Amino acid sequence: MKLKILPSHLRNKKRYLAFETLSEKPLNRDEVISLIWESAWSLYGSCGVSRFDLWVVKIWKCNTSGQNIIKGILRCRREEVGRVRSIFPLINRFKGKKVVFHTLGVSGTIKSARRKFIKES
Repeated sequence: MKLKILPSHLRNKKRYLAFETLSEKPLNRDEVISLIWESAWSLYGSCGVSRFDLWVVKIWKCNTSGQNIIKGILRCRREEVGRVRSIFPLINRFKGKKVVFHTLGVSGTIKSARRKFIKES
């Protein structure tokens, strides 16, 4: 039996959000993911978050000059970009330490998000 792939015009369109995190305490990948998911669930609930098709694609640690900076890329549905961006201002503390999340930009592909916003060296 041959599987048929859904045509591209019927698939959900995706967008990639590049984000940056500044924190007083070093965070690991799992902590960043849990902060994003907890914030999303507290704001929109499980039904709302299920519409986002939210996924953490990649996370980079950028510990430059003693600052704890983490950059990453999130995937979501094109229609939900505004709601996903509204999750970030709610994240401000982790284990009693200050944390700041902000969006660097939105892109249609992972490659262009990395090139424009992450700027790996």
